[in-house]
Amino acid sequence: MRKLMMAALFALPMFGATAMAQDTLKIGYIDPLSGGGASVGEKGLKTFQFLAEELNAKGGVLGKQVEIVPFDDKTNPQESLIQAQKAIDAGIRILTQGIGSSVASALTDFVTKYNERNPGKEVLYFNYAAVDPVLTNDKCSFWHFRWDANSDIKMEALTNYMKGVPSVKKLYLINQDYSFGESVRSQAKAMLAAKRPDIQIVGDELHPLQKITDFAPYIAKIKASGADSVITGNWGQDFALLLKAAADAGLRVNWYTYYAYLVGGPTAIKQGNLNNQVFAVVEGFANIDHAPSQAFEKAFRAKYGFTLFFPRAVNEMRMLAAAADKAKSLEPVNIALALEGMEFEVFDQRRAIRRGTYRVGLEGGGEDRDCADRPADHLQDDTAD
Repeated sequence: MRKLMMAALFALPMFGATAMAQDTLKIGYIDPLSGGGASVGEKGLKTFQFLAEELNAKGGVLGKQVEIVPFDDKTNPQESLIQAQKAIDAGIRILTQGIGSSVASALTDFVTKYNERNPGKEVLYFNYAAVDPVLTNDKCSFWHFRWDANSDIKMEALTNYMKGVPSVKKLYLINQDYSFGESVRSQAKAMLAAKRPDIQIVGDELHPLQKITDFAPYIAKIKASGADSVITGNWGQDFALLLKAAADAGLRVNWYTYYAYLVGGPTAIKQGNLNNQVFAVVEGFANIDHAPSQAFEKAFRAKYGFTLFFPRAVNEMRMLAAAADKAKSLEPVNIALALEGMEFEVFDQRRAIRRGTYRVGLEGGGEDRDCADRPADHLQDDTAD
């Protein structure tokens, strides 16, 4: 009798914890919160926390409050898999990540294989910033959704602008040594060869990701090459320190970038007196003439004191809520199927995710994918054990 009473006492708090967990939709945020990428990762975390608060103020997702649970991957693919497993072990079935395509590649493989081995316990991977094209081509997975234009689309836009700039004659390429940096350099050369074959590539260099503290030797090479322009996909401290070293050395070139607007970039531009010399491809900005996004920016800055770096994160979270509402389900497979057929009024433009394909709009461009690994076309019952 005493044993039965003790079991009952233990069962009460456990039941209470389960009920509390069922009232919360937890999303695992896997990105760098330490090391060289932490400055960007911390901003991303705050962005998702703000978006969770926005959803919760409107009643949550299917009545459940949204909680962002952070996991530090240190911008390391192997560490990201450890953190993903921790998230799954904690009952989390939606993961989001964006900082580093090498991490994204590892997570895509991990989630796809995990779901194959664990039917009925599937996990979704939402990618808000990792842009290597391979992720929605060779590595295409039904379980992976990307809310950012891939690097080829961005390079298309960048080179479309550059081809109309006669002053670009000698170009230097400097990028981070991983899959994204490789994509930037290869596509820059290919697209400019087609659009502006007169442009001379005077340098092409890769450097370790988030490891360099002094870019002076790299800047010396750029200066010696006689380049008048630079293309770089560098982000975070790798971009800020690159521009700082350029300013210190008196290098005056035009910079064509992907991520000049991220943490540290605007400060480095201002300190280097590089007004009208730094260009970036971005899907939105704070003073765009669009009342809803301006209102969001105002509220976001009031809370955190910095601008919204990731408009696509807004799209991701709002579309998650819309997909769950459409499916009347929080089961990952049902959410994925709802996303595939969705058209949505996003943060500052229109974007569609369609059945069997994934499309991102960027000034009329887009990215499509066809996935052969779609699960059976039927909804999963949320009540299934």
